[in-house]
Amino acid sequence: MEHKYKLALIVGISSLSAGTVLIFIVIFLCRRIIRRRDSGEPVELSEGGNIKEEEMEMEKGDLLRFRGGEDLTANEILEAPGEVIGKSSYATLYKANLISRTVSSSSSSSVKVLRFLRPACAAEKGEEVAAIIEVLGSIRHSNLVPLQAFYAGRRGEKLLVFPFYGKGNLAHFIRDGNDNSYKWPIIYRISIGIALGLDHLHTGHQSPIVHGNLKSKNVLLDDDYQPCVSDFGLHLLLNPRARQELVKATVAQGYKYPNLNKMNDGSEKENDIYGLGVIFLELITKKESIAQNPQTNGEVIHLAKFAREALEHNNPLYHQDILLGQSNNEIAKILKFIDLGLACCSPSPSLRPHIKQVLEKLEEIDR
Repeated sequence: MEHKYKLALIVGISSLSAGTVLIFIVIFLCRRIIRRRDSGEPVELSEGGNIKEEEMEMEKGDLLRFRGGEDLTANEILEAPGEVIGKSSYATLYKANLISRTVSSSSSSSVKVLRFLRPACAAEKGEEVAAIIEVLGSIRHSNLVPLQAFYAGRRGEKLLVFPFYGKGNLAHFIRDGNDNSYKWPIIYRISIGIALGLDHLHTGHQSPIVHGNLKSKNVLLDDDYQPCVSDFGLHLLLNPRARQELVKATVAQGYKYPNLNKMNDGSEKENDIYGLGVIFLELITKKESIAQNPQTNGEVIHLAKFAREALEHNNPLYHQDILLGQSNNEIAKILKFIDLGLACCSPSPSLRPHIKQVLEKLEEIDR
């Protein structure tokens, strides 16, 4: 059964944990503040009233708008009925139907994805958060999901607004893709698109932008199977403890090298490359990033390790669906693609290819 909510109430009554109650109260207070501002009533910014200008703007509950979200209002976002479509240790993801009303009282609706960052997990420094959001909101690339708006309330609640992609995420495609769509040309198109999006993050700005949580669930697909990478840079909006938990979760899910215990600033981009390699291997094998190894009493095995062991024993690695109707030339390309995926998953960060080298290799494979 689908669960739907008013985003102002943000969680269902069925879960009465302390965290649920806190979120309920936070969003309720946030709505009250907006109504008081709209009615001209004074809004208390803090008990001491001694706040920097940038923090003051965020404490009031302002909405920052970016390209694609120019017509959004805070009330529309907070009043929108939302359906929970995902949860993590630091956020809840909603599919929301935003209804806009014009001066003539007519209305129009649009479907958005809202990511609610839990106050206990979010970074607190308003000035730093505002600077990060301005950067993330300025990023535009055909293979990156654009941030269209950002709302921050006085109690630490934060909402990020993104477009909705009806085709779902790449993990779903890998698991449930049908025989007609799961072919080498589409796999190659998806791989190139993800690499192009990551290249824009790593090299398309004055300072590199690290994704920080690259995995197949964070790659969305449009109706033509063009990939759009989501969630890039969101780790920068978390406090140190939540960020560390995110790293641990990503390692446990198989998208960072298993021995990585903490965020290493010197290898963050290389960690993105490792995640990219795992996605490549997922695409070609139709296997999950981690699995239970039946030969070792259910021990968890990472996909990169499984792939290396399979090649050492000359076991076929690519999924048979990919081969249907393909020529020997395509098979040779697939084998080179597997080699590239394994190179991205090298245990040594210094041996993983740069994103430009990944793109060059992908282009070489298709010649």
